[in-house]
Amino acid sequence: MSDTAPRNPNGAAQMLADALLRSMTGASALLRVTGTTTDTSQSEVGLVATTFADAVISPVVMRKLRPTWQEGGQSKWELFVSATSVQQQVNALDLPSAQSLFAMTLAVTVAGQDYLIESIAANEAFGQVYLYRLLLREARQQAV
Repeated sequence: MSDTAPRNPNGAAQMLADALLRSMTGASALLRVTGTTTDTSQSEVGLVATTFADAVISPVVMRKLRPTWQEGGQSKWELFVSATSVQQQVNALDLPSAQSLFAMTLAVTVAGQDYLIESIAANEAFGQVYLYRLLLREARQQAV
């Protein structure tokens, strides 16, 4: 028997969230992030090209939000993301927090479609984040 009191967090909420996300679809998403070495003055004036990387997070579940009709409006989506997968990418990219990972994310790709992040919410239990909810909108292709 394990102690699940708030004084002794054991990651049960994270394991449960991961299991539920895997049982729903087990899909993955790509976060297209900028390189972490763009803090030099040469990169600010464009002398050093910005690098990009794709960070794979899995499991994720995506659902379309209830549409509200607006002239020229875009569909909005909600992406449920495993906090353990986000933490793995934060550690791999040597970032201070998950918020910094989402701040440097340019686009989220799910099933070949690109989306832009509008807002981020974190669900917590016993002081630990177990799930991130990203509000997304479809990225429109720009004519050149």
